[in-house]
Amino acid sequence: MVKFSKELEAQLIPEWKDAFVNYWQLKKHVKKIKLSRKNRQSPPDLNHDFGCSIFHPIRFITMKLSTKLLSSNNNTEIIQVRSKSMEDGSDEEEVLYQTELVQLFSEEDEVRLFFERLDDELNKVNQFYKTKESEFLERGEILNKQLQILVDLKQILSDRRRKQNTGILPRSWSSSPRNSDFSESPGELNDSSTEISQKDEMIAALERNGVNFINSESNRVKTKKGKPKMAMRIDIPATTPTRTITAVTSMIWEDLVNNPKKECPGDFINRKKIQCAEKMIRSAFVELYRGLGLLKTYSSLNLVAFTKILKKFDKVSNQQASASYLKAVKRSHFISSDKVVRLMDEVESIFTKHFANNDRKKAMKFLRPHQQKDSHMATFFVGLFTGCFVSLFSVYLILAHLSGIFSPSTETAYIETVYPVFSVFALLSLHLFMYGCNLFMWKNTRINYNFIFEFAPSTALKYRDAFLIGTTFMTSVVGAMVIHLLLRAGGFSSSHVDTIPGILLLIFIAVLVCPFDIFYRPTRYCFLRIIRNIICSPFYKVLMVDFFMADQLTSQIPLLRHLESTACYFLAGSFKTHEYATCKNGMLYRQLAYVISFLPYYWRAMQCARRWFDEYDLNHLANMGKYVSAMVAAGARLTYATQSNHMWFSVVLVTSVVATVYQLYWDFVMDWGLLNPNSKNPWLRDDLILKNKSIYYLSIALNVVLRVAWIESIMRFRINPVQTHLLDFFLASLEVIRRGHWNFYRLENEHLNNVGKYRAVKTVPLPFRETDSDG
Repeated sequence: MVKFSKELEAQLIPEWKDAFVNYWQLKKHVKKIKLSRKNRQSPPDLNHDFGCSIFHPIRFITMKLSTKLLSSNNNTEIIQVRSKSMEDGSDEEEVLYQTELVQLFSEEDEVRLFFERLDDELNKVNQFYKTKESEFLERGEILNKQLQILVDLKQILSDRRRKQNTGILPRSWSSSPRNSDFSESPGELNDSSTEISQKDEMIAALERNGVNFINSESNRVKTKKGKPKMAMRIDIPATTPTRTITAVTSMIWEDLVNNPKKECPGDFINRKKIQCAEKMIRSAFVELYRGLGLLKTYSSLNLVAFTKILKKFDKVSNQQASASYLKAVKRSHFISSDKVVRLMDEVESIFTKHFANNDRKKAMKFLRPHQQKDSHMATFFVGLFTGCFVSLFSVYLILAHLSGIFSPSTETAYIETVYPVFSVFALLSLHLFMYGCNLFMWKNTRINYNFIFEFAPSTALKYRDAFLIGTTFMTSVVGAMVIHLLLRAGGFSSSHVDTIPGILLLIFIAVLVCPFDIFYRPTRYCFLRIIRNIICSPFYKVLMVDFFMADQLTSQIPLLRHLESTACYFLAGSFKTHEYATCKNGMLYRQLAYVISFLPYYWRAMQCARRWFDEYDLNHLANMGKYVSAMVAAGARLTYATQSNHMWFSVVLVTSVVATVYQLYWDFVMDWGLLNPNSKNPWLRDDLILKNKSIYYLSIALNVVLRVAWIESIMRFRINPVQTHLLDFFLASLEVIRRGHWNFYRLENEHLNNVGKYRAVKTVPLPFRETDSDG
């Protein structure tokens, strides 16, 4: 049977862990009471000449029964739980519980400390529940208002469309590229009276719900103090390039022209904005329902925790105090309040009616998505493909040794042409393996990576899936390498044999973009969408998963360089002529090497710029400086590879040292949250998920060592081309391993930030917001 402490640790909400009953601390108090009772018991009488009497068991049972009867008759007088109402500065009163000992205990000090701690825990749970309940109720009221506005706007649109279809209206609605406010058409001075009546009808319909249009006739009415009334805006976040460009141009236009909206006679509805607003409100309802479910779980788990710990106390103290205290617990707000359950029912009915066409089953798929169960078949295939990979790789090493393709005396055609393609797959497989290790560690340490990355729990990749993809991938690659060597040794034409890596690359691309629901389609499309957001990073709103993936790309620059050489090799037809030097001697190829080395850092710097534009946090500009320094250092090392003189050696040394120090500081202080001199854990941070502190110190040292691997590029420990390529591959693999190691601590720090703010539910921005019409 699983102990309740382990069950509680497995089921509690990680972000709210500090708000739960500290069951483990209460158990320590119960153990102190138990030890105190043992110490105060009189030692047994050892002066018997004979064994125990045959009546001893009878006397023992009689004493037990009499003790239970006496305690049951007086169980209401053992403790008394009082509640005190205190004003907390708001309209509601805060209720605090305090326990008084009515009956004297032999371990009175320990018992009093136990109940004081129990009262503190009950008050903490009660207060947290009240706070979260009020937040969700307020959120529910706001969403109801937003939904009512949305329903009115959709009704107006449907009425306009119906009248247009019957030919009553002379022209359709126009839209504006503006990002905020209802879309505005420039209008003409000779607008018909029909259009004016349409606008008035629209405004009147919304004003019934307390909504005014900005710069409409009704909105120009001022209050008694002379200030204009509040107005409503449709505020769609600039998450796409179109909306971003629209927002920037609108902002510039409003800066250049002083309040140009005053001259616009008409405010018209944009249908696309209404559709975006509907999606935002639907997502907000889903998150509200999820938060209410978490709060309901919080209430039930804490009730069970109070019940369990009081039973332990009764068992240790031989008293019946649990009944009296549990009555107070059940009267407390976090148990007696039914507002959360009623609001959950209301959200279900609203979502079913407005977002699921009265289909409750469809609504529940959104509100309660089913998580995929772990399959043992995935584990089986991971083991199978791992064994296949090891076997095939051993065969490959034997064939390579017999063929002599890695010996310095043989030609370098193989290492220059086929090696880059297989290196791409090898580095990608290693990164997938490290990501699987990250998922495994995050799951075991209760780091809510799905919430941080905003992944759907029903389709999110699990660590078994990541290992399965990686092992399948690598087995296929090594199999292709073995076939390639066998065909070369069999005397087949090199121009035909060398197309095998290219065919493998095409198959990989075809699987990646395959539209059929096979081979983890949600994960593949999510990956493509993130890559798209990274490439267009200044124009897409930057999410956690976007800059996390962009950081992975900064560690895969060798992979991108190999892709460049592979593309040149096949596109230039070098696999037919076997003139591998054609690409490397070209000016365009060398210039593209700079571009490819800069691109990941450039994308990451643009993400920092976009985050600064959205949040106005100067730390993002400082982070952008880190990637700019990395770009400068990468460019200097590329130039030094072709121009090996003392001047470029000095430039490489200075730029690389500056960039490395910058990166190490950001890794430890900003990304990992370590190196805090005032922390209770020396030079770490106050909260640590891993119990062994030495792991953090070893990780710091390992990160420093792997960050300075660039020293090899200027020391040049190379003898022949084969060893040069193998050493480059080894260093690229070390960087991938360092990134996988960095990933765990980066997400650990992000998770602890969420825990510190009790942030377990995503806050979805709402489309309709009130604003002063004067700015």
